[in-house]
Amino acid sequence: MSIVTLQVGQCGNQIGHELFSVISDDCYGPNRKKYSECSTERFFYESPTGELVARSVLVDMEPKVIAQAVAKACQSGRWRYGDKAHFSQKQGSGNNWASGFCEHGPRHTEVVEELVRKEIERCDRLAGIFTMMSVAGGTGSGVGTYITQCLRDMYPQSFIFNQLTWPYGAGEVIVQNYNSVLTLSHLYQLSDAILVHENDTVHKICSRLMNIKHISINDVNKVIAHQLGSVLQPVYTADSSGRYCRNPIGELLSSVVCHPEYKLLSLCNIPQMSSTSLAYSAFNWPGLLKHLRQMLIASARMEEGIDWTVSVPSAVTSGGDSGTNRQKCFNVSIANLLILRGKDVSTAQTGGFKDAGLHVPWLTTENHFSTWNSPVPFNGYEKSATLVSNSQSLLKPLDNIVRKAWDMFASRAYLHQYTKFGISEEDFLDSFTALEQIISSYKHL
Repeated sequence: MSIVTLQVGQCGNQIGHELFSVISDDCYGPNRKKYSECSTERFFYESPTGELVARSVLVDMEPKVIAQAVAKACQSGRWRYGDKAHFSQKQGSGNNWASGFCEHGPRHTEVVEELVRKEIERCDRLAGIFTMMSVAGGTGSGVGTYITQCLRDMYPQSFIFNQLTWPYGAGEVIVQNYNSVLTLSHLYQLSDAILVHENDTVHKICSRLMNIKHISINDVNKVIAHQLGSVLQPVYTADSSGRYCRNPIGELLSSVVCHPEYKLLSLCNIPQMSSTSLAYSAFNWPGLLKHLRQMLIASARMEEGIDWTVSVPSAVTSGGDSGTNRQKCFNVSIANLLILRGKDVSTAQTGGFKDAGLHVPWLTTENHFSTWNSPVPFNGYEKSATLVSNSQSLLKPLDNIVRKAWDMFASRAYLHQYTKFGISEEDFLDSFTALEQIISSYKHL
């Protein structure tokens, strides 16, 4: 089954290019014929001239970023984008969600829908639509949200899986919190799941783990692409009967989105380091999984600086009183998916992740924890582990975004920039209400 990707805005197109580059590079190497065949079918199709073409549609209201992505893909010599699989204009959305959602989205949606339809028709079977965008700007968030809404209407039975990049807390765009609130509140109703990457966290990974002195957007995007690839590349699941899983998005959603009220997913991946350090490093599964479990408990995004004092209270049991026993000092999970890749993967002991105290009491062990694996090393790492978590880990950044946006809304700052395109104060209030409900739901796990 194949995945059709949708890259929207500057952020989505840059991450999308890096993702396809990681996937393409990962397919080359010894002892991975079936792995490569499965990955190629999932993300590429073969042109009449024998070239690998990405199953992707690129959308931006300005042509520069798309032109760069298309050129870089061609230069790689291994894959390229489709000749007519992209759409751009010469006027951006000015970092205004309302402009993207109410003006550019409706004006150009028919063209984009046709591009997506053609990509879907090239698939023998569709695994789902995977979109990549930012929540901060106007095109990625506004246009991306409108397109997602239209695709949900066109393909009501298909999976739609969103990857969202959250802005730096210090601020890239003055109205980024407005844009984030409007994007998240709408996509939560449209998407089957939302996988979040925080720029602040990824920046720290580049600085502290990758040892990059002068961090560029490209460095950040490469880390995000590496993490996405570690989830989306072929794996064996419990139900795949010794064959690589054919329905990656469906399997992922059934593993971690156990209730329609809880759709926010976070991701941890270890190890992550510079290629120089990697050449002189060795890893074992007990050490990797010990760190990853503590990262889950302490809601840490990287292995450096983990708070080892946070623990699961021994009094917590699946039948215990949540108000008394759950001390809320640790990250409570609904469900977790552990993906292991590399040498001796069959020897990895994952029992520590099945601890009932880690999870909500209303799910059984079979429903709150799943393991996928592949003996093929990923992206140069002999052993690597990725944890996709539906938990309370995104509460703090989400709460901060809503609080900052509400403070601006209370003073009516910049509202005129939204109302002139048709987004009313009532629309804002509806979005705030929706996100407050999400926050409350996760807080009371």
